[in-house]
Amino acid sequence: MDPRSGTPPPATATARPTRWPAALVGDRLATLARYSMVSVVSTSTSLVTLGLLVGVAGVGATPANLAATALGTVPSFELNRRWVWGQHGRRSLVRQVVPFCVLSLTGLVLSTLAVGAAASRTAGWGRGWHTVAVLAANVAAYGSLWVAQFVILDRLLFARRPTGAQVPETTPGASGSRTVKDAPPSGPRPAVAVPPAEATMAATMESPRPLPPLSRDREGSAR
Repeated sequence: MDPRSGTPPPATATARPTRWPAALVGDRLATLARYSMVSVVSTSTSLVTLGLLVGVAGVGATPANLAATALGTVPSFELNRRWVWGQHGRRSLVRQVVPFCVLSLTGLVLSTLAVGAAASRTAGWGRGWHTVAVLAANVAAYGSLWVAQFVILDRLLFARRPTGAQVPETTPGASGSRTVKDAPPSGPRPAVAVPPAEATMAATMESPRPLPPLSRDREGSAR
């Protein structure tokens, strides 16, 4: 309160510093755990396909890696969208499918270069060790993109849309002033119904009373 004017200071709002509640941290950890499980499924699908094509069918490393990556992309997209980030609506071609394919293509190019280099350096090895080197190169290439892909999927492709505007909490200011939520509402105040008895009493008190008439003695003396 101002000592000179005697009026309280205007209402102020002080934003509470941002905190990471336990529920939000737990949600992030759960999402990361589900994303890791999906990565295990898609990577296992790609590795099994790559191993069968290179080790059993004798297909070249580059075309085998192309087929393995394409086969592992489909379950990766659907599991990430539906199970990891809980989106069951219609998939967006521009916002989700195309960017996810670009991410898969980036991993495909990097893994193809790594697999081709590993295959050329282990060409004289036995088929078993040659296959292990090719698989290790594939895992190393996709592992380098694992964290970056999680951030892109979480923040852009499968980001949760806000349902409504959230009003930040306010705390009392340093000078002890009231917060915005404690300030009285602005605008005209609603009319209050007054009982008939109180209304009649108030009208009687407000109306002027008539003066008493002069007595005859006072009238004679006045004459």
